[in-house]
Amino acid sequence: MQLPAEYIEQTRKTLGPELFERYMKSFEEVAPVSIRLNAEKCENVDMGYAERVPWCRDGYYLPSRPTFTFDPLLHAGCYYVQEASSMFLDEILRQHLPEVTSEAENQSTKPSESLMMLDMCAAPGGKSTILLNALPKGGMLMSNEPNPKRAQILNENLQKWNLPRVSIQDKEPSYTKSYKTKRVLVANCYPRDIRRSKIQFDVILCDVPCSGEGMFRKDEATIAEWSPENVEKCWRLQREIVSEAWQCLKPGGLLIYSTCTLNTKEDEENIRWMMEELDAQPLPVATQPDWHIVGSLLPDFTAPVYRFIPGTTRGEGLFMAALRKPGERNRDKSGAKNGERSITLVCNEFIVAINGAISSGCPCVNVDYQQAISYLRREALVLPSDTPRGQVVICFEGYALGLANNIGSRANNLYPKEWRIKSTHIPQTYEAILRHSE
Repeated sequence: MQLPAEYIEQTRKTLGPELFERYMKSFEEVAPVSIRLNAEKCENVDMGYAERVPWCRDGYYLPSRPTFTFDPLLHAGCYYVQEASSMFLDEILRQHLPEVTSEAENQSTKPSESLMMLDMCAAPGGKSTILLNALPKGGMLMSNEPNPKRAQILNENLQKWNLPRVSIQDKEPSYTKSYKTKRVLVANCYPRDIRRSKIQFDVILCDVPCSGEGMFRKDEATIAEWSPENVEKCWRLQREIVSEAWQCLKPGGLLIYSTCTLNTKEDEENIRWMMEELDAQPLPVATQPDWHIVGSLLPDFTAPVYRFIPGTTRGEGLFMAALRKPGERNRDKSGAKNGERSITLVCNEFIVAINGAISSGCPCVNVDYQQAISYLRREALVLPSDTPRGQVVICFEGYALGLANNIGSRANNLYPKEWRIKSTHIPQTYEAILRHSE
């Protein structure tokens, strides 16, 4: 793997000799494979064969990379294939998620049930699923992606993550909903459009576009895109995005800034700019020494920031910082309803249809592995002869995959065409990534 000479020189200076040597050796190592469980649906999963990601409650390193495409439980939203460093967002939220003040006791009690979250640059959706799982009942997540094609991918991933869990009753072929989906809106607009909508948020994640230096080991295509000119372009764009986001953040709100790059221009220098220009208050995040997370690499800058470096931390390159906006949080539960119409939203028709079918008593049919793969390839199915005619929910191991219309001789497949598995290869055996406990 050939890295640009100018990048090598810059990164050696930034990291210092020891960190730089470990970083360069990481390119000779196999990159770790990690997933994060959807804990609200996977309460009976035994991951004893895998190793925990220490800074994420539901993250696991896998011993090898399976063929994820052919696991129905991935498509059912039971887990997300996510780079381990990105999961540090879970730890930040656990320590700094805003709390609501009890009017009776005048003290902080629990995460606000009216919490409004925004993921400003969200595709493909991994960090949005972390936000969604942290979202209290009654709250809302707006997950935004300016690029229309990437917004469609984001919409697909969030809808799958938010699919309902169903459970069998007394071995009868009927199922009931046991997992309530959360309110999430997928937006397709620029940050300035959200600012103009005047919606105010308690938590905003700015996982901003960057030069991608931290992903060089994982994605060689990012190397060809790197240049000093692109770094300059990125840090300027990042400040524009943060400036818009800051105006959408409530007083006392939490802004989480994230990049997947290593240079200080896009990282520490942007945090210093936020402190000086926006009066942002960096928040410390308690970590453990054996996580090997690195702090500031900018001389004379000591604010709490968190950098993951391949070869030092077990994951790809990442930078994160948590910042508080000055002022007291208010308890205003409005904000979204009046603003939603002023921005472009991707409709969540798939999840609405499945929830509606289950709520109306639509039969749920549990299929085997080969049938599940056929369904996900959008092929017609032949269901058991005693399956009622009409709309049914197709499930695998009790997890909803989507809808079908059973006409007797076959079931017409209603799975979204753009989501279908396109590969012609179908494994004959099921490689179970999630192993259910008894």
